[in-house]
Amino acid sequence: MFNTADISQVMGINRSCLPENYNQAFYFMLYYRFPKTFVVASASDTVVGYIMCRIELGLSEMRRFNLIKKGHVVSLAVLPEYRGKGVGIALASKALKSMLEYGAKESYLEVRVSNLVAVRLYEKLGFSVVKAKKNYYKDGEDAYVMARKVP
Repeated sequence: MFNTADISQVMGINRSCLPENYNQAFYFMLYYRFPKTFVVASASDTVVGYIMCRIELGLSEMRRFNLIKKGHVVSLAVLPEYRGKGVGIALASKALKSMLEYGAKESYLEVRVSNLVAVRLYEKLGFSVVKAKKNYYKDGEDAYVMARKVP
């Protein structure tokens, strides 16, 4: 699990791996509100990956007109030298299971349409593309919205 001493490493991974970056207050807000879904992976006392999520009340991404609690995967990143070793799967699996403790019925995320490696990872985790969002990212790239039931 994430602990506040990990913040600089998590932010460093975010900056080096993803074009979407957040300020420190955002990380802490997610951690304090949803600590069970903020998970880090470590190797030799060094953080090598993280996932952070939040729980929302809103319309289902999978079933029309259904108001539910859902887990939103806000960010998942793994250092390049640790990719392909099951770190991302392990992080996401732990966070998805933890969403149950908050009463989530499904989980969703946004992913760049060009990030085929991430799309394949999420498909392995049981996510499916449910829609696309045009110009979702600041640079104008579209996003897929992917969703699945929470285990």
